[in-house]
Amino acid sequence: MNESESVHQIWTSLGLPGIVDVHTHFMPKSVMDKVWQYFDSAGPLVGREWPITYRTDEADRLTTLREFGVQAFTSLVYPHKPQMAAWLNQWAAQFAAATPDCLHTATFYPEPGADDYVKSAIDGGTRIFKAHIQVGNYDPNDPLLDDVWGTIEDARTSVVIHCGSGPAPGQFTGPDRIHALLRRYPRLVLIIAHMGMPEYAEFLDLCEQHPGVRLDTTMVFTPFADETMPFPRAETARLRDLGDRILFGSDFPNIPYGYATAMTALTSIDEVDDDWLRGVFHHNGARLFGLTPS
Repeated sequence: MNESESVHQIWTSLGLPGIVDVHTHFMPKSVMDKVWQYFDSAGPLVGREWPITYRTDEADRLTTLREFGVQAFTSLVYPHKPQMAAWLNQWAAQFAAATPDCLHTATFYPEPGADDYVKSAIDGGTRIFKAHIQVGNYDPNDPLLDDVWGTIEDARTSVVIHCGSGPAPGQFTGPDRIHALLRRYPRLVLIIAHMGMPEYAEFLDLCEQHPGVRLDTTMVFTPFADETMPFPRAETARLRDLGDRILFGSDFPNIPYGYATAMTALTSIDEVDDDWLRGVFHHNGARLFGLTPS
């Protein structure tokens, strides 16, 4: 059985029409090449050997996701310096226009004019933003982002936010700054990347306290993540009870294992049932983004 067949077997056995994956990366080639070079170097934000499983060209990667049965996915882009986000947003808008199964994605950075390009992105059809606190090395409560968060909150646009301290902590990572952000903007729809790895329990607290907060499963429960940042099994009951706010994410293509591994890691959780898996792999994302089965 090849990998595509293995992936299909998982979602078809659950009676699903396919997969909604909220955490995938498509970027300008020059940026993706630099991201891969950073992973190859096992830089300080990675901290360990990290082979890229799906290191192919863009067209091949799109074909791979579609062969897996992924019905909707994202092009999570993120800047690491000023005057980069608006350019990434222009590229992502063009990519979404040419790729109808990609949820139109955008990003931002704490800099003058950020609210203007965020408003333009929303007006242009952006469905989801990406914020990367670790790579961007910024405080999500930076005053330069006040209007940005207000605009996104008012638009009810989702944000995938990498704010946990894995795989390596940053100056501004961790739950405390997100607590502060949500006190100021309580209606934000935040999707906590990697379930907040490794501060899983603290981000489960956030999810319980704020109805707009969701968690994505990216890398969690895989053997690769379990080596250094395992999910605490004592928390699986809370994870089960929050099943309607857990979204599947893969980190494709930048994962050091196969796509099927990301899925079987979830199907292997003893405490969850098929209804929970149906929600995570498809229904929760389809509901959040107003998708309908093909």
